[in-house]
Amino acid sequence: MTAPSARLLPFSSSIRPLRYAWPLRPLRLNFYSLPHQHHHSYHHSYHHQQRQPYRPGCLISSSASPAPSLLLAANAKNHLPLGRPHKRALAMAATDSVSQLSTQLEQLATLDKYPNCYPDINPQDIYRSHITSILHKITGVDTSIIYNALQWTLSLDKGDMVLAIPALRVKGKPTDLGPQWMEKWPGSDLVEKPVPNGPFLPFFFKPGPLTQALIPTALRLGTEFGANKANGLKDPSDPSKGKKRIIIEFSSPNIAKPFHAGHLRSTIIGGFLSNLYSTAGWDVVRINYLGDWGKQYGILAVGYERYGNEEALSQDPINHLFEIYVKVNKEIAEEKEESERLQKDGKTAEAQKILENGTDEQARRYFRLMVDGDENALSLWQRFRELSIEKYKQTYNRLNIQFDEYSGESQVSEEAMNAAARKMLEMGIAEESDGALIVDFSKHVSGKAGKALEKPIVRRKDGTALYLTRDISELLNREEKYHFDHMIYVIASQQDLHVKQFFKIVELMGYKDIAAKVQHINFGLVMGMSTRKGTVKFLNDILRDVGDYMHDVMRKNQDKYQQVEDPDAVADIMGISAVMCQDMAGKRINNYTFDMAVMCSFEGDTGPYLQYAHARLCSITRRANLSKEEIASADLSLLTEAHAVNLVRILSQWPDVVQNTLRTLEPTTTLTYLFRMTHILSSSYDHLRIVGSEPGLMKARMALYDTARIVLNNGMRLLGLTPVERM
Repeated sequence: MTAPSARLLPFSSSIRPLRYAWPLRPLRLNFYSLPHQHHHSYHHSYHHQQRQPYRPGCLISSSASPAPSLLLAANAKNHLPLGRPHKRALAMAATDSVSQLSTQLEQLATLDKYPNCYPDINPQDIYRSHITSILHKITGVDTSIIYNALQWTLSLDKGDMVLAIPALRVKGKPTDLGPQWMEKWPGSDLVEKPVPNGPFLPFFFKPGPLTQALIPTALRLGTEFGANKANGLKDPSDPSKGKKRIIIEFSSPNIAKPFHAGHLRSTIIGGFLSNLYSTAGWDVVRINYLGDWGKQYGILAVGYERYGNEEALSQDPINHLFEIYVKVNKEIAEEKEESERLQKDGKTAEAQKILENGTDEQARRYFRLMVDGDENALSLWQRFRELSIEKYKQTYNRLNIQFDEYSGESQVSEEAMNAAARKMLEMGIAEESDGALIVDFSKHVSGKAGKALEKPIVRRKDGTALYLTRDISELLNREEKYHFDHMIYVIASQQDLHVKQFFKIVELMGYKDIAAKVQHINFGLVMGMSTRKGTVKFLNDILRDVGDYMHDVMRKNQDKYQQVEDPDAVADIMGISAVMCQDMAGKRINNYTFDMAVMCSFEGDTGPYLQYAHARLCSITRRANLSKEEIASADLSLLTEAHAVNLVRILSQWPDVVQNTLRTLEPTTTLTYLFRMTHILSSSYDHLRIVGSEPGLMKARMALYDTARIVLNNGMRLLGLTPVERM
């Protein structure tokens, strides 16, 4: 979908809740022989505006932990997909620490069945369900109410979970109910006894079991830790029904024009959303809807006949065509001024001659040839389009972006647009006004909402369809082609009105089911992106400048610089990370100022800081030089230091952070978590040394750092970053 001006134009209401049941009989759980199932739940958000209750559930019965073979049989009986147990998981199962945890789990009461809980890929689900069961017995409140009332905390010092007592809707003062309930607390092997804090009950997880649960799970799942493919299933109880399909339209530059900051924001956000839904198991279709049609291509063709150079076109098609476009537009403006001057001087015939034979009229005629299907005209346009796309792909590859389809305005047929206009007219949605076709929303939507949608034109007097008609036709075409379950348009907030008009017309035309499946993800402006002369600065220039800046920073440490295999490539990755993290640092809707000095700093919450954190973890791994088998045999009960415990606590939140990000659709939800985690990680190095520590302690700490590296790597890739191993 292309907006009326630039394609920087997604329905700001949040995505429909993703809630699934786990339709299984209670199953006995051996913590380290769990199948590779997937998890869906919400957890910690690090902006208070995003704070929401948990909405997942769990199914565990743990009165006796069976041997792995018994668990395999139980899951086969219940149709759980399960591969051969990972050798690392089996090695862990042999350790004393696992035996201790199994013993603890055996002492737990049978927990109720809840939807959306996958303890084999998210250890916190066990705690979540365990707390619900205890509170249900104490309060008598329905488990679904308790479960949904459990919320994440804003910081570790406030606990791992918290319950707002008023949310249980029990008569009495919350400040009195908390102490009364805690008098009945039965004790727990997983959770410390809560100490009421006014109307809140904070819950602190006992670190031993959490450590034993987290680290083996993360090491077993690796790049899949945090992912829950069940989110994307049409029916989680029956995977054979397949995945849900989502279309994400983003980037959408205009052919023959370089990227600028607005396109960059759409590209970064769209790439992130694509990664997020892929991680969640959806079938993701990435569409780049190009601005590739209109009179401007007539202007370009006329200009190319005058100033085109084959060699320049082959080497740098976008910039060459853009230079031509600027030059010809200048000529059109000069001709218009000359015509107006002649008109004032009374030389009407000469003025009219310029209008009838000038560059602008030649461009209009050329585009008419394109519309009429002239082979020569279309051949040149097609060449411009293909060369531009190939050049764009080079930029997209640098940003870790791929597209499944390069669509565009040119792909929408005149017949489809005429059919849409006729239907609007026949249904009384559109009406004629001064020869044009308009939609007067005040006649179809009552009150202020109708007036706010104004009276957009859907077809000009000359019969030319406008953006709304084209967008409607393309949407209907995509429904027929892809049969999607959801579609997101990543378009700038300046086009909010256009998108609202578009969605409302689709609904008025009787396609309510389609209108309910589309969503607008919008974003604010990037400030400070113009040159001193006021011209727009283009993306490739920006990335070159930032990459050069990062290269200069890297050269300051010659010892480390010499160890980097390809410093130019690493500097480029670092620069791109700097740009992307600054873009994702705040909420999408917020404007932000482009500041190279701030974004390229290793101090503060920046892309280079994240890359440094990842490279340092990789360096520790290399220096420790432990095999996977050695790490898998670590005695995790040795991780008792406060810094180790806090690192375990925040790392265990990662699967829930992914689920919360799926709810907010804000990259900052993930990015903020990664910064918080890396701050705790950074503060631990002096206390949790690897080199020089006792062998058993070295293995345990290395297992913890490996888990941190997995989480950081997975989080960075989710955001679209390329983690570096040396810098």
